[in-house]
Amino acid sequence: MGSIFFTGFPGFLGSALLPRILHRRPAASAVCLVQPRYAGLAARRARALEAADPTLADRIRLVEGDLTVPRLGLAASDELARGTERIYHLAAVYDLEVSREAGMRINVEGTRRVLEFARDCTSLDRLHYVSTCYVSGRLPGTFREGDLDVGQSFGNYYEETKYLAEVEVQAGMREGLPATIYRPSIVVGDSDSGATQKFDGPYHLIRLLLKQPGMAVMPVMGDPREIRITVVPRDYLVSAIAHLSGLPGSLGKVYQLADPEPPTVDEMVDLLGRATGRRVVRVRLPAGLTKAALRRVPLFRTLTGIPPALVDYFTHPTRYATTNAEADLEGSGIRVPPFASYVDRLVSFVRDHPEIDAEAMV
Repeated sequence: MGSIFFTGFPGFLGSALLPRILHRRPAASAVCLVQPRYAGLAARRARALEAADPTLADRIRLVEGDLTVPRLGLAASDELARGTERIYHLAAVYDLEVSREAGMRINVEGTRRVLEFARDCTSLDRLHYVSTCYVSGRLPGTFREGDLDVGQSFGNYYEETKYLAEVEVQAGMREGLPATIYRPSIVVGDSDSGATQKFDGPYHLIRLLLKQPGMAVMPVMGDPREIRITVVPRDYLVSAIAHLSGLPGSLGKVYQLADPEPPTVDEMVDLLGRATGRRVVRVRLPAGLTKAALRRVPLFRTLTGIPPALVDYFTHPTRYATTNAEADLEGSGIRVPPFASYVDRLVSFVRDHPEIDAEAMV
């Protein structure tokens, strides 16, 4: 059996997905492309996975390289390509405040380089590419799994560059590249343990509430009774990708891995208030003015801890259809748990781990 070529290890999703993929393919081994700066962390994490599960011993090989350069910076790229049967491409910069230059270099150019590598894989069975629901940009209404270019505008360069990267993947698919695309919504920690690698997205709201006394102020924008925020826990996402990527029928499909019944902003604020033990006082603010203040008044950003780019998600006008995902996960027991069922564990993890920050691996 050919090997699995994997990018995104030792990242938050990659570290959980890799062992799941190897469990599903017990005769396969994995070659993980890692940046030199993360080589030590990758080695420690690989050893920890092997120690926790002896069936993974000698099945994870780390190679140092660079997504953004020809041949991925690998001297033996031709040899690797000949032996590669499946590719999982997770590596990207997951940061709402990424510069356009960094987003283009890592998300777009990096994906192009992986596609070049894929075309050299003479035994390639499938490329599994992790995109994001937010290739939708700020499309009003419902964004479906078959949608991509719908004339949308983008709230930040993360959304735009992930969209451009998926454009490249779908162009390859039209040319005959065997691929499957997964679009997660906002990802939070495990629903069982609450564990996560960085505090971003909804975690900014949790930390804002925790640093206030019993009565806490929460800024809200737009109509919090109508706007919905869809989050999924890491364990659901990893289970879904591991299962779907093993289905022959998933070839050529796009899956939106999002909560089909997400809470409204109002409902999420209520749930966070109860989980943190805070009585929340909502302060309605204009979105544009709030973003400007967060950018231009350092004290305001320091006090709230909210990055300007997060404001747009309080007024995000898009809903996500999950038709393909629900149909192909039917009978697997894998479904998105309601946010209310695990929010307490997310909050407990934040309380117990003040040392974690919002920095992304880049």
